[in-house]
Amino acid sequence: MSTVPTPSITCTSLSFTWPDGTPVFDGLQAAFGPGRTGLIGRNGSGKSTLLKLVAGELAPADGTVRTADDVGYLPQNVTLDTALRVDEVLGIAGTRAALHAIEAGDVREEHFTAVGDDWDVEERATATLDQLGLGHIGLDRTTGEVSGGESVLLRLAALLLRRPGVLLLDEPTNNLDLYARRRLYAAVDAWSGVLVVVSHDRELLDRVDQIADLRDGEVTWYGGNFSAYEEALAIEQEAAERMVRVAEADLRKQKRELSDAQVKLARRKRYGQKMWDQKREPKIVMGNRKRAAQESAGKHRILHEEKLAEAKERLDDAVEAVRDDDEIRVDLPHTAVPPGRTVLTLSNLALRYGASVRGEFEIRGPERIALVGRNGAGKTTLLRTISGDLAPVGGTALTHVPMRFLPQRLDVLDDDLTVAENVARHAPDATNNRVRARLARFLFRGAKADQQAATLSGGERFRAALAALMLAEPAPQLLLLDEPTNNLDMASVRQLSSALESYEGALIVASHDLPFLESIGITRWLLLDGGLSELTGDRPQVTAERPEIPTKAVGYSA
Repeated sequence: MSTVPTPSITCTSLSFTWPDGTPVFDGLQAAFGPGRTGLIGRNGSGKSTLLKLVAGELAPADGTVRTADDVGYLPQNVTLDTALRVDEVLGIAGTRAALHAIEAGDVREEHFTAVGDDWDVEERATATLDQLGLGHIGLDRTTGEVSGGESVLLRLAALLLRRPGVLLLDEPTNNLDLYARRRLYAAVDAWSGVLVVVSHDRELLDRVDQIADLRDGEVTWYGGNFSAYEEALAIEQEAAERMVRVAEADLRKQKRELSDAQVKLARRKRYGQKMWDQKREPKIVMGNRKRAAQESAGKHRILHEEKLAEAKERLDDAVEAVRDDDEIRVDLPHTAVPPGRTVLTLSNLALRYGASVRGEFEIRGPERIALVGRNGAGKTTLLRTISGDLAPVGGTALTHVPMRFLPQRLDVLDDDLTVAENVARHAPDATNNRVRARLARFLFRGAKADQQAATLSGGERFRAALAALMLAEPAPQLLLLDEPTNNLDMASVRQLSSALESYEGALIVASHDLPFLESIGITRWLLLDGGLSELTGDRPQVTAERPEIPTKAVGYSA
């Protein structure tokens, strides 16, 4: 007889409100069982908050969170004390010290107690670091010597060494390059315990066993990975839209029937009044007939009104089932660049921090270029040099068309201004009506356009920054984007992709998000690794085991 697995995480009547009074959950019921779960939802839906509640980082206002095992938690923003040694981050410093003391001849009982059964702790730690591509980092080095991406993997290594029964990962690939992502994917594939991961990374979400969709304070479950979820959701939404059309037709029918019934009742009333006036029947007979007619008319009216109310309720229910994940729809004809026109010229460009572009490199026409490479290779530095934010060490970066740059920090917005005022700053000749009409297509309608930039959510802030650049005058014919999908939910990524569909200029995007890059029609893949080289094939082929990317020698490679 098979038994139903006990849920590893159980949230019962869970409620949470931020100190400013903003509610997040009100009576949430959710249970996470064995296997790997992808927790998805729009920005602000409460995904990270839920992980923090499960991890004990936050306390619920009401309700309970129970876990059946030890919990390991990797937060979205990993910050490490730069003075800590690697073995301290891994949580094995005390065990190592005791082990070394015993090896040196100190046989005090306290050392044996500290080691316990963990005599191979150093070998396990080294193997775990090597599994995550951190084999070059010694246990005695300080964390000040590791990069941001390596810090994330180092925290993950500490969790893997602990072997918790429940592992929570919050946007773990945000700051990882292509190589580090492959290492993390391999660790997720090998994980045999309970895993809940919040992510917008499609490749990571395609490695889970089920999807938990957090929406409007409730969790809806879908079996399979993210691709299976999208297929199921498409079928579900098609059925929901069909139900809306059926409910709308039924509502029109009920309105017609109520109207017809009211016309018939009015005719009967006029006929009865005529009979009364002409006194063709005895008064008592006419009185009884009038009362019966009024009762019948009342019942008839109530019946049709109830049917109409039910039809409205069915329509409301049907509309509620259709998701309102609006897409950005913009028309940007002034961004068009003729195919032969030179957009950008780089000549013997030497960047700060070591990278360079030898010889001359040109972008012509509406090319869509993906700029990839390891963290720290200089991708952001190259984009900032092209934009004019940084001066090159040598050589030149010359743009021949209007250009705009959207940095990772989204600091193109003035937090003290509204969304409309921020856009108007970049298009000073545009009228207020023109600005608002164009902002509406970026989903800032009505009062949303008057919202102060400082109060925007992550996804809203990105849309506002994108609107400010793409609606700028003169229209940008070269657009530079630096890791644009970091911290965006799946709906916002789709909105970005749809906005870029209407962009007809040249595009350079630095990103580790391969599915996103493929979705926007990349025409050339460039690798920055000391110098600039062009990738062979349609996309980079990167594995955790063999992290080389095939390139071909071109005139401008280092």
